Amino acid sequence: MLGCRVFVEGFASLSGRRPEQKDFLLMADSQPFLSLDGDPVAAEALLQDVFGIVVDEVIRKGTSASEKVCEWKEPEELKQLLDLELRHEGESQEQILEHCRAVIRYSVKTCHPRFFNQLFSGLDPHALAGRIVTESLNTSQYTYEIAPVFVLMEEEVLKKLRALVGWSSGDGVFCPGGSISNMYAVNLARYQRYPDCKQRGLRALPPLALFTSKECHYSIKKGAAFLGLGTDSVRVVEADERGKMIPEDLERQISLAKAEGAVPFLVSATSGTTVLGAFDPLEAIADVCQHHGLWLHVDAAWGGSVLLSQTHRHLLAGIQRADSVAWNPHKLLSTGLQCSALLLRDTSNLLKRCHGSQASYLFQQDKFYDVALDTGDKVVQCGRRVDCLKLWLMWKAQGGQGLQRRVDQAFALARYLVEELKKREGFELVMEPEFVNVCFWFVPPSLRGKKESPDYSERLSKVAPILKERMVRKGSMMIGYQPHGTRSNFFRMVVANPALTRADMDFLLNELERLGQDL
Repeated sequence: MLGCRVFVEGFASLSGRRPEQKDFLLMADSQPFLSLDGDPVAAEALLQDVFGIVVDEVIRKGTSASEKVCEWKEPEELKQLLDLELRHEGESQEQILEHCRAVIRYSVKTCHPRFFNQLFSGLDPHALAGRIVTESLNTSQYTYEIAPVFVLMEEEVLKKLRALVGWSSGDGVFCPGGSISNMYAVNLARYQRYPDCKQRGLRALPPLALFTSKECHYSIKKGAAFLGLGTDSVRVVEADERGKMIPEDLERQISLAKAEGAVPFLVSATSGTTVLGAFDPLEAIADVCQHHGLWLHVDAAWGGSVLLSQTHRHLLAGIQRADSVAWNPHKLLSTGLQCSALLLRDTSNLLKRCHGSQASYLFQQDKFYDVALDTGDKVVQCGRRVDCLKLWLMWKAQGGQGLQRRVDQAFALARYLVEELKKREGFELVMEPEFVNVCFWFVPPSLRGKKESPDYSERLSKVAPILKERMVRKGSMMIGYQPHGTRSNFFRMVVANPALTRADMDFLLNELERLGQDL
């Protein structure tokens, strides 16, 4: 290091640099201030402490039914409790640890057995271990040279998922969420039909039309807007009373679009709609797509994991006829955010042809290994996080058999909840569920027997928001609600956490009765 100093000082002198410039050069050799850089012992001690806090506050307490799901604070108070300001001077390690504790304390515990709010919940220890390893290695999924293990692992995991769909070959990629998977599918379908659009843009295209049901995920319209197709290009197909796309109306909408001068190119069906948990009739929809030569995409972000169950996979009958499938194992399988796969039946390298740009600093064609292993040009991103390890490690531990039991258990608990709900006064099902979305109203004492009252629907619609506020402020549980068409606000209970038991189902009903007894 002395030689380096002499060289730097001599260089500064010869080049006529001012003293402060010399000092700036020498900063690279100075000790860091309030930092752990260069001190592996202190860095390890910090991480040991942080891991200890995580195990105690997140894993142990966060999964305990005796603890709160959340500790609600109003935004201004929360800002003060968290001390969010970023200052010029660094802070001590004791303060850093206290910040970690505060972040955990005031965050919602999505691993809690009473967190029913989203389509994801729970905490799988093997998946979490995979996430920790992934974050620690901090690599990008784009080339084999910097992510050799994960390039091979991703392909193996995608191969397994494709096999469950019913394909012996194909392609795929992990995406940053199901919304992006859906958008990729639209982009791929467009490119396959009009490859010139990659270079010439929208001027290479006639007016296009894509079709999806009114129960579809909102990402379909967002994707159409983002890709320049416009939301008007999305033709909304009617759904039946259970939320399933009506194939006859799909046929009608396609004919109407053609008559108006638009070119149909894609149908997006849904396996597991967000609210009602409906599964579109894929065989009938595939027949329509085959007749008209349309790309069939299946948004199975929520319902795809049902393919693991021999008992319930019939809900996705016909999915093997799709051209693309979106599947989020971070939902029903509790793999942890995020884990979202886009699967393709295509074997022509469509992903890379559509999205590739052959950046010469990353994807050199004269590398010493097979450059087909560099998967980065399959996606729009450059840097791409590793999302396969957590699913791979969990699968290694549980086996397909264990994951099947997890899915079957969720169905069984949902059925238990439905039967218990029917026994209680004040609970009313929106419909009999076929999945693990259990949708229902809680009718408080003041509204029971008054369904014929002219203001019944309006008053009922106010119940769920009030109960939601009460449960969140109390920290006892979290469950989502929403209106749906002409239906007043109702609760959507999601039975997904693999740690759930019948006692948790009973608690849900008892707690709603307690919270709403004065309404």
